[in-house]
Amino acid sequence: MPPLPLLARTSAFRAAFARRQAVETVELPGAFAVRDPEFPLSQEHNQLIVDAPDADPAALAGSAAQSLGQREHYRITVVDGPLGERATPALTAAGFSRDSAVVLARQTAGCTLPGAAARPAALAGIREAVFRQQSSWFQDEELVRQLTDRRAARLRGAEEVLFLAARTPEGHVAAWCDLYLDRAAGLAQLEDLVTAEPYRGQGHGDTLLATGLALAAAAGIPQLFLLAEASDWPRNWYARRGFTEIGRSHSFLGGSCATGG
Repeated sequence: MPPLPLLARTSAFRAAFARRQAVETVELPGAFAVRDPEFPLSQEHNQLIVDAPDADPAALAGSAAQSLGQREHYRITVVDGPLGERATPALTAAGFSRDSAVVLARQTAGCTLPGAAARPAALAGIREAVFRQQSSWFQDEELVRQLTDRRAARLRGAEEVLFLAARTPEGHVAAWCDLYLDRAAGLAQLEDLVTAEPYRGQGHGDTLLATGLALAAAAGIPQLFLLAEASDWPRNWYARRGFTEIGRSHSFLGGSCATGG
């Protein structure tokens, strides 16, 4: 059997990651819901994921309400780009808004560690920096806590999960990201790359990206992919660093009244 195209492989990886990190899953036609009562405010850990390209768009809003229970907001991630386009009218009519992401990928061959490489870090080692940055974005302290501590659940998601940190010469955490490695799938994913506001424009993002590519190459993984918002500047930043768009993915967010929950 010929290998699956790269986009199909990244989609399968994302769905498998979501299943493995979930505390609870609910199986539905063409989709599944993930739930984590420890992080109820995290949409990543409480959402409907549509991983079949032939799922019924008209059923998605009801499936989210049925499988996730009463929530202030419902998130539906449609991994298949064309299905997300077809589902947009029905979900818009049900009160959902759409965010689109581009799936970007590049080869890791020839990638080596930069001179001042980022290093793997324990969760405790980056928690203060992550919490501080989240607090600048959100006012709800419990939401900030959950968005910070949910990284612990990601440790279940892949064969190997690394938290990388780029530091200043004084040792302060300046930037961080997740790196997921799956040798069997031949894929790595870089996720959640953030540079703390006081340290932006100093090359820390490049350090993290180069380190992730080098670690994937050293693990014998030929391709690394990531997601970037379709309408935001990072997609162009990644393109200048050798990443090409291989597809799109769509997420929809709606309130409980919109889905009848």
